[in-house]
Amino acid sequence: MEREEEIQFIQQAQAGDDDAFTQLFQCYYAFLYKYLLKLTLNEDTSVELAQETMMKCYVKLSSYKGDAKFSTWMISIASRLYMDMLRKQKREKKWVEDEKHVLSRKLAWEASTKGMNWSDLFTDFNTLDSTLRIPILLRHYYGYSYDEIGKMLGIRTGTVKSRVHTGIQKLRKELDMP
Repeated sequence: MEREEEIQFIQQAQAGDDDAFTQLFQCYYAFLYKYLLKLTLNEDTSVELAQETMMKCYVKLSSYKGDAKFSTWMISIASRLYMDMLRKQKREKKWVEDEKHVLSRKLAWEASTKGMNWSDLFTDFNTLDSTLRIPILLRHYYGYSYDEIGKMLGIRTGTVKSRVHTGIQKLRKELDMP
C-alpha cells in the first residue's frame, strides 16, 4: 500500500469509516501475523495476538498521529501485547509454583500432626512437571497398568513408560539415590 493511500484510509477510519479500517486490516494482517509467528513460534498465540492487536488498533486509532508508518505503530502495539502476555505467564507460573509449595508444606504439617509419616519424596514429587507426576501417581500409587494410563491420558503406552521412567530418574537425582 502506498503511503498516500495509507494516510487516506487512516483519516477515513479515524472519521468513523469502518470500510477504510477493513482495508488497513486486510493490507497489514498477513504482515502482522508473520511478525508474531516469528516472535512467538506458535500459530495459535500468533492468531490471538494479531486479533488483539488489530482490535487495539481499531479502538486506539484516534491516538495514531502519523509520525511513523501505520505498520510501525501496529508492530509496536503487537510487541507490547506480547511482552505483557509473557509477564502475565511468568506471574501465573510463579503463583502456581508458590501455591504448590504452600500446599506441600501444609500437607506435610497436617500429616505430622496426625501422626502420619510424610516423606521428603512426596515434597520432591510435587515439584515434578505434571506430565511426569500424573503417570507416576497413576502407576505407582493407584496401580494402573501402562496401557490403562495411556488410554486415560490419550497418549501411547511407550510415552507413559518413558514419562514414568524420566520422573523416577529425576526423583532419584534429587534424593541422590542410585
